[in-house]
Amino acid sequence: MNGNQQELSSSNQIDPAFNYMKYVQKPIEMYVFIDPLCSECWALEPYLKKLSVEYGRFFTIKHVISGQLTALNPNGLNKIKQKKPSGLASFSTSHEGIDYPWVPALAIKAAELQGKKAGKQFIRKIQETLFFNKQNICNEEILLKCAVDAALDLEEFQKDLFSETSKRALQCDLKLAREMEVDYTPTIVLFNQEVEDDGVKLSGLYPYDIYEFVLKEILQRTPIPSVKPSLINYLKLQQTVGTREVSVIYDWSIDQTEKELKKLQFQQIIERIPEKNESYWRYLGTM
Repeated sequence: MNGNQQELSSSNQIDPAFNYMKYVQKPIEMYVFIDPLCSECWALEPYLKKLSVEYGRFFTIKHVISGQLTALNPNGLNKIKQKKPSGLASFSTSHEGIDYPWVPALAIKAAELQGKKAGKQFIRKIQETLFFNKQNICNEEILLKCAVDAALDLEEFQKDLFSETSKRALQCDLKLAREMEVDYTPTIVLFNQEVEDDGVKLSGLYPYDIYEFVLKEILQRTPIPSVKPSLINYLKLQQTVGTREVSVIYDWSIDQTEKELKKLQFQQIIERIPEKNESYWRYLGTM
């Protein structure tokens, strides 16, 4: 690793439209250990998005499936653990033999075979489906719909869903979680590739300021946050957002967030989707 990373916050003087950050090694690796059925992992997402908006030029995120997949069928999962500690070694070649808590995890690995971006989009879609639409993401038909919504190649996804390749990828995730002694979700582990120091592990859900502080500490500098996109541009990118997510991203109170979103609703740029605990907003594509 060379010392060029100090130039990461500078701008390209030749062509302002050229995003050279896509081609520069970022100094921080961030491993985010998740359980797709975990509500705290869903609650972590706004903080990860804000970190990406403000400091994404300094780090890459790798989502890793943790072994804590017990939300829907803990008894069945415990039986697997008792038989074979490696977790996936007891899977049969037929998907009918797979305990349901593992199915969305396998689906994530299948989606990631179509690229990192595809994997992230799919994770967001299955979390929205579970926590927003209240649908069972262990159902194969619902997972296929999530794949379509995430713009995946459906034929490839179906082929990969219960494939040995996806199972091996999930095995690798579980092995990594054991090696890093991850026993709770969500957990974030950060490494600075420029130094030889040990990584920093954060287990559980914390306020955004904690994640920002740890990132700066391990980065060993205090970078200036990037300018946030306009609310409309953010909505275009995300398509569906929660009130809390927007509040976190833009440092607004919930009341101010509601006012800003209602302005766009009045202009028919977004529509409101009320839920029991929080409102969600869907971009209508009118701008």
